[in-house]
Parts: sequence; C-alpha cells; structure tokens
Amino acid sequence: MDKNVWIGILIPFFGTSLGSCCVLFMKQKNMGVTIGRIMSGFAAGVMVAASVWSLLIPALEQSEGMGKFSFIPAAVGFWLGILFLLLLDHIIPHLHRNSALAEGPKTKLQRTTMLVLAVTLHNIPEGMAVGVVYAGFMAQNPKISLAAALALSIGIAIQNFPEGAIISMPLRSEGVSKKKALMYGILSGIVEPIGSILTILASWLIVPALPYFLSFAAGAMIYVVVEELIPEMSQGKHSNIGTVFFAVGFTVMMILDVALG
Repeated sequence: MDKNVWIGILIPFFGTSLGSCCVLFMKQKNMGVTIGRIMSGFAAGVMVAASVWSLLIPALEQSEGMGKFSFIPAAVGFWLGILFLLLLDHIIPHLHRNSALAEGPKTKLQRTTMLVLAVTLHNIPEGMAVGVVYAGFMAQNPKISLAAALALSIGIAIQNFPEGAIISMPLRSEGVSKKKALMYGILSGIVEPIGSILTILASWLIVPALPYFLSFAAGAMIYVVVEELIPEMSQGKHSNIGTVFFAVGFTVMMILDVALG
C-alpha cells in the first residue's frame, strides 16, 4: 500500500483519538445531556450522508451495466450489512450510553467495558467503509478517485471526533480516571484501521463484487445510526438540538464528498 492509502485509513483513528482527548478538559464528572445529543446527532448525520454519497450512489453507478436491475447489488449488499450488525449486536455483550440494560449474551464484564464494546461495535462498519473505498481506488476503479476516498476518510474522522468524546466522557461519568477514559476512547477506535487493512487485504475478493461491499458498509452504518445514535440524540425531555446537528453533520459530509469527490 502506498503512503496515501496509509494516511487515508489512519485519518479516522486520529479523529477518534482527538475526540477522546475532550475528557481531559472535563470540569465536571457528568457529560451534559445537550452535549451528548449534539454529538450523537452530528455523528448520525455524517454517517447517513457518507452511506448515501460515498457508498450507495457509487454502488449503483458500478452496476449501471445491469440496466433496470442495477439496484440488486446495492439492495442485497445493504441488507447483508444490516444483518451483519444485527448478528454482532446479539453475540457481543455491550451497553449503550444512558441505558441501564446491557445487550447481547449475559456476561460478568464490567459496565465500563461494555460501554467501550458498544462504541467498538459500531466502529467496525466505518473501518470497512474506508477499506472498501480504498480497495476500489487501488484497483484503479474509474468511479473511485483518491479524492473521493480521502473525502470519506475525512468525513468519518470528523464524526469520530464526537464519537471519541461520547465514549471517553461518559466513562469519566462512571468514575473512571481521565487517563483511563482517554485510553479506552482511543482503543475503541483502533478497530477502524484494523478493519480497513483487513478489507484492503481481501481486495482480490472485493473488487469483482465492489457494489455489494460498498452497499454492505452502507447498511452496517445505517444500522448503527438507527439502532443507537438516533435514540441517543432523542432521549429525555423533548429537544430539537439533536435533529439540528444531524442536519449539520449530513450537510458537512455531503459537501465534503461532492467537493472532493
């Protein structure tokens, strides 16, 4: 892999790491509800826009030769992504922020560990999304430019900033020290470059079925948005702040993809 690819797959991890550093500046042990809504809404908006412009639309363009059946790879891949995350949701014990009950199999893991696993779980599709786009670029696919792949990396990194804060700051609220909360936040994001590298290494399988893999990553990300981020931005007393920042995140990612792609 050349330097540009390495930089591209590491950019999202840097976003998570920087976001996790927010815990170092917390003056109180509890993260405000409004801040949590803003961060969840923004991250959800970026992920939805990335799923549409960076993954689903390219998947449809890749299948243009199928005529009126060009929707098949996108639809099949999208549902495979949904089902894959649904499976992970059932086999990996995890705990969402502001939730009292853990999901997945019963376990004796600590609450803080399951909070980290929840974020790690939804970082998997983001790493796959970056990996599959760079795999397409490395295969010299005419529909995927280096600029388009970089736009996705930057977009994921931008939404990873609040995600890093979403994991490290609540851990501080659970009584974890600032240094440990920072470490857990950073570690939760390491699955992204690992997922990207594994996806690229499997590119000999991916390139012939690129439309399926692009839409697979889109389906996995949409699952995370609907199952986790939207509920988090809407919890508690009614407020439109999460919706507003969903729109902000969506717009930022759309601009990035169109301007750089």
